Amino acid sequence: MGYMDLLSYQDTAIHKIDPRAKLIVVLFFILTVLSFGKYEISSLIPFFMFPMYLLSFGNIPAIYIIKKIVIVSPFVLMIGVFNPIIDRNIIMHLAGVGISGGWISFASIIIKFILTVSTAFTLIACTGFNNICFALNRLGVPKIFSTQLLFLYRYIFVLAEEGARMIRARNLRSFNGKGKGIKSYGPILGNFFLRTINRAERLHLAMSCRGFDGNIRVINRFGFGINEFLFMLIWVSFFILFRLVNVTQLVGSFFTRLFI
Repeated sequence: MGYMDLLSYQDTAIHKIDPRAKLIVVLFFILTVLSFGKYEISSLIPFFMFPMYLLSFGNIPAIYIIKKIVIVSPFVLMIGVFNPIIDRNIIMHLAGVGISGGWISFASIIIKFILTVSTAFTLIACTGFNNICFALNRLGVPKIFSTQLLFLYRYIFVLAEEGARMIRARNLRSFNGKGKGIKSYGPILGNFFLRTINRAERLHLAMSCRGFDGNIRVINRFGFGINEFLFMLIWVSFFILFRLVNVTQLVGSFFTRLFI
């Protein structure tokens, strides 16, 4: 996740857009994608334009986002893996092979997952989580929620480093595999919990001494301008068009009439 923060410091046209505009467009994109029925697949294909646009013009490595998607993919696979077993009604034929509604709904879940998760990761990579929390705060989200969300993200790194030091200390005190069994995790988790409380108190004291008042402040100065307005207008219009019209079917019908 630290590399994603580094990507957010680039100087591209996407990075310069106000985070509120990007957040509004991404939220509209996610809601539009999720509004499709469970048997709709072809209508979702045009929506890949948006994450591809963010990846290209935001200079975000596609392979990095793909790796992130693969890491979290088991969760969505477990959600949809039972659809082919539950829904066995044949609703279409492909090359003479009957395809049940369960397989189509499973594919729809996978496509929606790829679209929404890739867009969310790309948004963080071309905006920064600090700026996203700032945008949430400015858009009217309760301050306590946006601030806690920022702390949750920021101090995951602190807790990960603390846990890594504890595991390293345990390994250095273990010989021939002894001391690495399941019994060692109980004391480790208890000690980790106590260290977390102690670290949280020190962090709160340090932030209070530096005048933290619960408000999120960012270095960059953003503002709504013509670029933000055009960004929102163009992409929201595209999403509405893709939702109302099956663009994939229209393109397929056009080429079918053209070559047949």
